[in-house]
Amino acid sequence: MKKKFLYTALFALMLAACSEQELTEQPSTPIGGTEVQLPTDVTSGELLIKFDPAMSEILDRTLKVATRSGGAMTRSGIPSTDEVLDILGTYHFERIFPVDAKNEERTRAAGLHLWYRVKFDENTDLREAANRLGKLGEISKVQGNGHIQRAYKKQNYRSYISESALQQKVASRVVMAGNSFSDPGLATQWHYANSGSNLFDYQNELGNGSEIGCDVGCMEAWKKCTGDPSIIVAVLDEGVMNTHPDLAGNIWVNEGEELYADTDADGNGYKDDKYGYNFVSNTGIISWTEASDTGHGTHVAGTIAAMNGNGIGVCGIAGGDGSENSGVKLMSCQVFSGDAGVTLDAEARAIKYAADNGAVILQCSWGYNSSLASIIEGYTPGPGSEEEWESLYPLEKEALDYFINNAGSPNGVIDGGLVIFASGNEYAGMPAFPGAYSKCVSVSAVAADFTPASYTDYGKEVTISAPGGDTEYYNPVGKDDPESWIDGIYSGSILSTWIQNGTAAYGFMDGTSMACPHVSGVAALGLSYAVKQRRHFKASEFIELLKASTKSLDSWYGNGKVKTYYRNHLSAGASPTRVELSKYIGKMGAGLVDAGMLLNNIEGSGSDMVVPNIYVAESATSTLDLAYYFVNGETLTYTCTSSDPAIATVTVSGTLMKVSGVKTGAARIVVKVSNGSEQTITVTVRKKANDNGWM
Repeated sequence: MKKKFLYTALFALMLAACSEQELTEQPSTPIGGTEVQLPTDVTSGELLIKFDPAMSEILDRTLKVATRSGGAMTRSGIPSTDEVLDILGTYHFERIFPVDAKNEERTRAAGLHLWYRVKFDENTDLREAANRLGKLGEISKVQGNGHIQRAYKKQNYRSYISESALQQKVASRVVMAGNSFSDPGLATQWHYANSGSNLFDYQNELGNGSEIGCDVGCMEAWKKCTGDPSIIVAVLDEGVMNTHPDLAGNIWVNEGEELYADTDADGNGYKDDKYGYNFVSNTGIISWTEASDTGHGTHVAGTIAAMNGNGIGVCGIAGGDGSENSGVKLMSCQVFSGDAGVTLDAEARAIKYAADNGAVILQCSWGYNSSLASIIEGYTPGPGSEEEWESLYPLEKEALDYFINNAGSPNGVIDGGLVIFASGNEYAGMPAFPGAYSKCVSVSAVAADFTPASYTDYGKEVTISAPGGDTEYYNPVGKDDPESWIDGIYSGSILSTWIQNGTAAYGFMDGTSMACPHVSGVAALGLSYAVKQRRHFKASEFIELLKASTKSLDSWYGNGKVKTYYRNHLSAGASPTRVELSKYIGKMGAGLVDAGMLLNNIEGSGSDMVVPNIYVAESATSTLDLAYYFVNGETLTYTCTSSDPAIATVTVSGTLMKVSGVKTGAARIVVKVSNGSEQTITVTVRKKANDNGWM
């Protein structure tokens, strides 16, 4: 999916902030600057602004007063800003990111508390408002609040298949050696284990085939690990169907929250967010039944974690082994619904929500168009450099940086988060932003014979590749019936969970949108194995390990090789497109991602898990499961002693260590393990502290 709109320019004027004393005496004087440009689909009556950090205390006081009164902020508390806004007409402020006590400290460290949405009368001239505000020294950034939109064509190739068809037809017609699970659709998921002998090898107009091993190496990986429920993948897409029988057991559940309760039970700023959150309609109710919904989010989710070994449907890369609660968890952060896409501030909230609620992987099969996308073919080119993207979408970058820096835990399997984007489908020589951002993982797509998928974006900014399907390369030209399951069998497309007319189904689809969740699934499987091996990684380290765990692609692109396909799936009478593969050398990332190789590389990589230091309040108790930090920790025994029981006492019951605060101060706890390991941690007792130690 892509965002179709593009700012032609958006430069925030960076000016030195006035002191609080100056602010209380007189407004700052506008001094001129670059004109703020607004997108064509900007939301009328709204702007997004970021205040200078020096304004933080004033904004906090104003927000506190508004919260106590139960009303909206009708003043910023900053005279110069309010004076300009008064000239523009009636307005009020809303902090973009809701206050979440558990995560407020790191929200402030990232500067996200300084972002506000200001609402005006709809008749307000937004261009004038943006330019006036952009000249104030107290405001560092101004941007319009556009909408993200899909850019793939809804009439693109896809075919549905029912569960009964999977059971009766697919499994009997397709042979694949080494099936690990009872799921009938696995026989058609060549992208997990490619035998080199698929129906599309023999049934296409151009004689194109597949190659043994052009897959993500699931069979080898599944011998070691099939997924772990402690790993959470946030799917930013259409709503994931959490009642789908092949997904339901692997859906993330926010315990304590209930649908339709209209309460924020966990205090994270979002009501009823039991399975994630619908940022399109600002509700905890995830939806998938709009007439224009395509099932895209559910298809993506199935590749990552459809339930394995349940005897129905398809398999997911990290979908577990068929036992209860054995796969990774899928958190739905809904950013598309029907024809609607979220506004930019809601997109940023979705990204931050994922980090704050336990996700360590952000799965994003959407983005802007490539800067090299063809205008003639109807594309609107997107940003062409990291600097341009950052200047156009500052809030988006800050939200992504927040996820990259704050997801996971210094004492968990990964410190930081992995942001994984599709490279784009415009046949272009540069991947699209935000995926082209150097801190993100950009995924290009290959067909079943290691060749670049006909549609894929590519370029030096690509991180890695994965199977994405290639209808233009395999499917009989002109044969395209979306209701015919057999078309999908012949197309070399990606089979996964889907939705048809609001009900659970399965289906085939192509795109870097399909390649992207393969990388998310492999990464989730790798982190699951790291949990089992008790290995710890920084996010940047894990990305490098992911890149090192690949099959070569460049070796397939030399010696004058040419790829022939029907671009845009044209009629049989059209001339085929022929592309020299040499142009892709060095531009499909590190190679084709391989799960088996990744799990092998995890062994001995990273660092040992470390029992974390503990913060606890006086007369309170903090509990920690020590099994999480030692290999086969569930089978070990633990002995713990406190250096000063007058400050903190410690007891052990099975694998659970309970630390109780007695009085303010610090003490050391020695943890001795039956396998010979020993670690020492510090316990800090405070007058007041919640379970995670924040004041």
